[in-house]
Amino acid sequence: MKKAIIAIILLGWGLGVTAVEAAGNAANGKPFYAICLACHGENGEGNPAIHSPTIGGQETWYVERQLKMFKSGVRGTHPKDTYGAQMRPMSMTLPTDQVIADVAAYVNSLQPPAPKPTVEGDASAAEAGFALCAPCHGPRGEGNVTFNAPRLIGQHDWYVVQQLVNFREGYRGTKPEDTYGMQMRPMAMTLMDDAAVRNMAAFIAGLK
Repeated sequence: MKKAIIAIILLGWGLGVTAVEAAGNAANGKPFYAICLACHGENGEGNPAIHSPTIGGQETWYVERQLKMFKSGVRGTHPKDTYGAQMRPMSMTLPTDQVIADVAAYVNSLQPPAPKPTVEGDASAAEAGFALCAPCHGPRGEGNVTFNAPRLIGQHDWYVVQQLVNFREGYRGTKPEDTYGMQMRPMAMTLMDDAAVRNMAAFIAGLK
């Protein structure tokens, strides 16, 4: 297992340069964000009632990549990824890569409030396990462009649960085009049951 983790980290290092995307203009992206606003909110805070995650403040390169993967069908097409499927038609309203870059820049400029914890988990039980996450996502969950790992801090805990399960069960991160999702899947598979997933989400929710 240790060798596999090292291999994944080295793979992320070698591919890190691909995280550099075209520069976006936040002002140009704001009008296009209108279609996102209904679900993700004015400040990108998300909405638990409709399973919409926080996106405000997320790194531009990550937002761009996810929008492109939704648009192309790399993400959001697995039959079990119900909420990803809802996102795909939204991404298809963005006509060009430049528009996607502009929307990503606008999303990055937003400052959502900290989400309220909702998941009942034992954060202390996941502290040791987070050692597998920290090399890519950072010791505070701040993200790392070198490893193409997004920030985790500020995200809804229920969404962290949802995505860890998606990765673990193969609803996300199994398509060859999703290079970085494929790196993430074996990490999620170390969480053997739903209790371990909830514990990890609770730990991440406590990061500052």
